[in-house]
Amino acid sequence: MKRFALPLLSILALAGCTTGGMTLEPIPGSITYHAQPRTKLTKAPVGSTFEHQFIDRRGREVYETYRIEPDRSLSIVRRYVRVEVF
Repeated sequence: MKRFALPLLSILALAGCTTGGMTLEPIPGSITYHAQPRTKLTKAPVGSTFEHQFIDRRGREVYETYRIEPDRSLSIVRRYVRVEVF
């Protein structure tokens, strides 16, 4: 049974990942949770990406990747939730 636990958990973890084509809504801890940041990222090139890591309300590590849009707003392009396996 243990032999099947890791592949099953891997499948479940991958099911939690999101891909392009879907709009990701901000969650508590996201940079854009309440609104776009007040400060504009004026020096970063349009289309560039950066990552943000935080702990969600359930205590899980969340990694989000943001893209800088032409109007200097941020959009979430990827979210990964790290699942602990004990």
